[in-house]
Amino acid sequence: MEPGLRPGFRGALSRFAARRAVRLLLLGHAAALSLLRVLVPARPTGRRGELEVLLTGTFHSDNWAAAHLRPLAASSRVVRVRVVATFPLAPRDKVELVRPPAWLVRAAGPVVARLLVFLWTAATSRPDVVGGFHLLVNGLVAQLGAALAGARSLYFCVGGPAEVADGGIGGENRLFSRLETADAVVERRLLAAVRSFDLVITMGEGAARFFKERAGPAAIRVVPGGIDGARFRPGPAPPSRDLVLASRLVPIKRIDVFLRALARLAQTNPGVTAAVAGDGPLRSELEALARELGLEERVQFLGQSTAVEEELRRSRVFVLSSDSEGLPLSVMEAMMCGLPAVVSDVGDLPDLVEDGVNGFRVARRDPEALASRLQCLLADQGRLEEFRAAALRTAARHELAATTRRWDAILD
Repeated sequence: MEPGLRPGFRGALSRFAARRAVRLLLLGHAAALSLLRVLVPARPTGRRGELEVLLTGTFHSDNWAAAHLRPLAASSRVVRVRVVATFPLAPRDKVELVRPPAWLVRAAGPVVARLLVFLWTAATSRPDVVGGFHLLVNGLVAQLGAALAGARSLYFCVGGPAEVADGGIGGENRLFSRLETADAVVERRLLAAVRSFDLVITMGEGAARFFKERAGPAAIRVVPGGIDGARFRPGPAPPSRDLVLASRLVPIKRIDVFLRALARLAQTNPGVTAAVAGDGPLRSELEALARELGLEERVQFLGQSTAVEEELRRSRVFVLSSDSEGLPLSVMEAMMCGLPAVVSDVGDLPDLVEDGVNGFRVARRDPEALASRLQCLLADQGRLEEFRAAALRTAARHELAATTRRWDAILD
């Protein structure tokens, strides 16, 4: 870039380059997919109990991965689930982890190395189903892998319509988010890609409606993940903390909104305590904001925890202040532990949080409304207990065995 160019012009030029790159990427993907489907005939799927499934994803938490992988692997239709990932997933029954070799990660970077190994595994092992978590770019690459193997293609839409709407600018993919403004051409091409999957799994009903109305005619099913009820359950001791938020510390989660709500809440509830479970690139910035708001003694940043269920059981109310969500597993886990939830009214959260019944939904980016609803619960023990019982009833629909039954029905 020329040093004399004005910052605004440099930004416009960067957006223009990103737009061209994204459009060319999607054109190339469509052309490659069409060619592969001509060259490689589709194969019939395996018999009952013999389906081989190959998946890839960018996992940030073993807990999150388990909620999606365990119920699928437990299906009576599936003999094995192979997962190509760089994240160190724990061993599980019928789940096999495939990791790219270290030399390839060093040479190509973790994402490219993972996707290359994923495509190679699809072409050589010839699974029955090939899928990816998130459309950009795992789902798109999974379509190519399925075509290489003559297999069925599967897309796990875990981020909701934001993965596609306006060209994916509201999602977390770094290239597509650089578009910054809505791109109708890119959106149409992404919808066309979704349309050509054999199976689309959404986390909630809202996302399913979006794709049925805007994409169709792909087979779209709702499978929000399965929570281990033996692990996530109410604790024997009374909670010792008021609030907990469990999330990656990234911009889209808007944890700054939670901290500002907490500062307002402390004005009327001076003894309030909170914790933030999770880690990410914004941790130091958020800790600085907490100090600036005078919350050092009120909020604890726990970092990444392998025992998040313990932190949930120590708390009375779960909070999520995101700008965008699919159907968060963190809310299911919290409800399984008996916590009512106060959340942003975004994505598929209405599927879980029934306003005024098992929690509250508030407008996103509104710290005052969030603080008000939290105060409603913390100040009324009777209401808190009613919401707690309702949260447990809601969570039962998402227990591991119930989700496995959904997979049995879908794969049959």
